[in-house]
Amino acid sequence: MFPTHEASPDQPEAQQPRDLLIQKDPMICKFEKRNGKPVTIIEGYQGSDEDFKILSKEIKTKFGVGGSFRGGEMLIQGDYRDKIMKLLQDKGFKTKRVGG
Repeated sequence: MFPTHEASPDQPEAQQPRDLLIQKDPMICKFEKRNGKPVTIIEGYQGSDEDFKILSKEIKTKFGVGGSFRGGEMLIQGDYRDKIMKLLQDKGFKTKRVGG
């Protein structure tokens, strides 16, 4: 539509993907029911909280689910342990399934 348009320097560029810390210890993936609703909990990430939040957002976007990040643990609504563990393993993380 605007073939001569060029991005000006003051416009923000698209965020570049960040490299996440790949750790030696496995991330813990567990399932709980909180207030009668299923919740998948991911914990044990040793990198910065900012990187863990980015990973949390990527998981929530990929699976189209809600969730939050609190106190060093990622809370995902629903039982998505297997799918999340596969995604994390594809990214190079070690995972450990806890409970059930």
